[in-house]
Amino acid sequence: MPAAAHAAPAAHSTSTSTTAGRYHQQAETMRQIPLQGAVNVRDLGGHRTWTGGRVREGLVYRSDALGKLTPADIAALSGLGLTKVVDFRIPLELRYDGTDRLPAGLTPTSRPVSDLGLYATLLTAISSGDPATQEQMLGGGRAEAYMRDIYRTFVTSPENRAQFAATLREITYGRQGPLLYHCTSGKDRTGWMSYVLLRALAVPEAGATGDYLASNTFRAAYDAQVRAGLKQSGRMQNPDLLIPLQEVRQDYLDAATAQMDADYGGFYGYLTDGLGLDLRTLAKLQDKLVR
Repeated sequence: MPAAAHAAPAAHSTSTSTTAGRYHQQAETMRQIPLQGAVNVRDLGGHRTWTGGRVREGLVYRSDALGKLTPADIAALSGLGLTKVVDFRIPLELRYDGTDRLPAGLTPTSRPVSDLGLYATLLTAISSGDPATQEQMLGGGRAEAYMRDIYRTFVTSPENRAQFAATLREITYGRQGPLLYHCTSGKDRTGWMSYVLLRALAVPEAGATGDYLASNTFRAAYDAQVRAGLKQSGRMQNPDLLIPLQEVRQDYLDAATAQMDADYGGFYGYLTDGLGLDLRTLAKLQDKLVR
């Protein structure tokens, strides 16, 4: 989901890190990178696979937007040794939220994945300042339906499939070091990319789904802060209309996987026919990322 852009605080509260830290201690496979200017930064490593292996740490990272990083955050990212950053955001998001702030020598690779106009819709709803308009645009289950439609396009859109496939090939064959990919909130486009990657590595569906749903824990405090700011500023009388857009939900993931089953007969068909990954690529991906 796009952040509330101009409505969002410039930096994330420390309480968010505390909340995520507690979760981090409870779940060994959720390796959070605590930063002030981004709340959903994680190492994809640590997950167990069906084959008895474990996804290697320090090779692939997922995150939310990196445009509000502090100097200390940038130093922390430098310590990860990143050599590639892939940005799934569309141009409108970049225009409002700003480009990534990265360690010296790193330039993000723009690889936009469509949000079906959600970001523009959200900006229109908030800027209207009109409760009736906002209810008409986002209420009555419309926000949830919008999210399910977006998730289906992760499967149905050739352009979106090409962006995800390019990233998977880069992870597989790239000779560079660690790679990070992200969108705005690090939960939908990034969440689907991470779900697909983990499933491709033979992480059980429960583990891949758990990684997807964990965004709710990492983002909760910050997203609540955004809603409170919108209400306080008078821009939204009922900022809870945003909750379906701010959260990840099993229902959204199910919309994508059901589409995957309908179009490709299941996950393997999506990988091979939908994303165009052959057996050699999938085997190499396993060999590179699973120990």
